[in-house]
Amino acid sequence: MINLAQLQNAARVALEECMATKKEESVLLVIDEPMIELGEIFYEEGRRLGFEIMLVKMIARENHGCEPPRSIASAMANADVVFCITSKSLSHTNARRGACQKGTRVASMPALTEEMMQRTLAADYTKIAKVSNKIAKVLTDGQKVTITSPHGTNLKMEIVTRLGQPDTGLLHQAGDFGNLPAGEAYIAPLEGTTTGKLVIDGAMSGIGILQEPLVMEVEQGQVVSVAGKDSSKLEAIFAKYGDKARNIAELGIGTNHEAKLTGIILEDEKVLGTIHIALGDNSTFGGNVEVASHLDGIITSPSVVIDGKAIMEDGKLLID
Repeated sequence: MINLAQLQNAARVALEECMATKKEESVLLVIDEPMIELGEIFYEEGRRLGFEIMLVKMIARENHGCEPPRSIASAMANADVVFCITSKSLSHTNARRGACQKGTRVASMPALTEEMMQRTLAADYTKIAKVSNKIAKVLTDGQKVTITSPHGTNLKMEIVTRLGQPDTGLLHQAGDFGNLPAGEAYIAPLEGTTTGKLVIDGAMSGIGILQEPLVMEVEQGQVVSVAGKDSSKLEAIFAKYGDKARNIAELGIGTNHEAKLTGIILEDEKVLGTIHIALGDNSTFGGNVEVASHLDGIITSPSVVIDGKAIMEDGKLLID
């Protein structure tokens, strides 16, 4: 059951604890049309707390990773704290990256729902931060990764020279960026190194919970074929955005103990015991591919081996 008081408390936690917002700082809420009601909850709570808070509404973007209007990008770069409460993700955009380079702290909350907000923002973010930082270090120190799963994933990739990134939910320093709800560690594999079979069996950006796995063949870091009930939806995106949208962009490992598969990728990719592989843009977190598409796919019960050492076995994380 949705409880307004709990939603207001979740907004307070996001403002005060996750973002450590100070009274003298400016807070910008970027929303689009489907997210008006949640944006208003954040706005009213921020006003009640005495923050200099502003809300700007835009037309919903066509796809995850599409840029917002230039005027909004400028406003983001001139705020101290930004919440992107949008139906399509602004995480992997030049607007978000440029704002962080200017020192803005940005929380991205694409397709957030009332139920998700009420439940996951109550998670123990100190615990999430601890394990996310540990996994990020393992990724940074790693060179070669092998991923398998009961549904048939058998993927190899290289991550040497790339930096693992923790998504902790605690965005307190100038330029910090992450999702709320948070809870993952992720890295951009070296372009051209990922090969094998990728089977997405949990959920997929732009599709939701999968009724049938998506089976992809990967060669030299690119998806070369897709099979499965919803394959035409992915192929349509590839056709629209070109070969760069086929890039194996990200390996992410979920660390949020309150998250569950809902069909909304913001939460799905945080589920403890899952990993996600993203396709498309990775330019905002250390990669070299820039395209207006970033699609995450969830693999359940995976096993992950880095440089010969298992860090996850059949969905059980071996790092705590």
